[in-house]
Amino acid sequence: MVARLASAGAEVGVVTPFWLDRPDTEAVDIAVEADRHGFAALWIGEMATFDAFALATAVGAATRRIPLRIGPLAAGVRGPVAVALGLSSVATLTGRPVSLALGASSPAIVTGWHDRPWGAPATRMREFVRALRPILAGRRADFDGTQVRAHLFRLRRAVPDPEITVAAFGPAMMRVAAEEADQVVLNLVTPEQVSRARARLAELAEAVDRPAPRLAVWVPAALELDSELDTATLRQLAGQLSVYLAPPGYGEMFTELGHGELVAQARAGVPRAELAGRIPAELLASVGLVGPAPRIVDRIAAYHRAGADHVGIVPATATDPAGAQLLAALAPLVVAADRPAAPVQPGVSR
Repeated sequence: MVARLASAGAEVGVVTPFWLDRPDTEAVDIAVEADRHGFAALWIGEMATFDAFALATAVGAATRRIPLRIGPLAAGVRGPVAVALGLSSVATLTGRPVSLALGASSPAIVTGWHDRPWGAPATRMREFVRALRPILAGRRADFDGTQVRAHLFRLRRAVPDPEITVAAFGPAMMRVAAEEADQVVLNLVTPEQVSRARARLAELAEAVDRPAPRLAVWVPAALELDSELDTATLRQLAGQLSVYLAPPGYGEMFTELGHGELVAQARAGVPRAELAGRIPAELLASVGLVGPAPRIVDRIAAYHRAGADHVGIVPATATDPAGAQLLAALAPLVVAADRPAAPVQPGVSR
């Protein structure tokens, strides 16, 4: 029998994925399923589909209580005022608890897509968080840094005590996260890597005399219904993982797991479609939640034991639209039955 995971400090949430082979609006369907089954939070990122704040507002209208975690958003694309406006807008229009995640992103996205300067990402992240917190608290913007500046603006509606998460890959960003963030999020990691990250965060935070931030991980998940994954689901998972083989930080992590040849091929320019066909099932299993529900729950428990406070499930949907079967199967084992509903602000209708 599999023990329930529901306990304080052992959260399980859901991440809206960006599967290239699925309809963009499936993100809202996934949100509805996550809300229906009482998961702890819904992460709403931003890539090449929707503006994250617009999607979060649509999700708030389609769901009843699930708290919203927006991001990671690229800290180099919007300024602190734009992010504060977006977060306040979602909180006000949905009546839902909201929090924010920030990441460095990449030169291709920050400069290539958005025509913003790329440079000193760790310094920019530190300054961004420091500039943003007073604005969210309702104080007038007054910050001058080397990478980030904000002045004069003041929110009409403050966002009370929002949790700020930093996506931390690499030693410089890990240090910033330990010193500035309320939570750190890692993607596509093993429990062993989580354990090392937990220890490093504690060490860095202790050095500046502050509590270590919480640690969250995003993990792709797929439910096996007939003893093995179907071809479409394997293709979906491998296609997404192939995107992460080349970038700094991710590549080194996959090399550590024994897949350095794949990383070298990715960095040499081998097309992603070819790389996806070469990704072995054992690599997918090492950084994912794959199997029948009891095996997935045991794997989630391993992440919690390693030091993760929150595990964000990224549901595969190739043959399980909106991850409905996966989330329904996991909810009785990982969701606290007595978790109170999130408050709804008076006067906000849905």
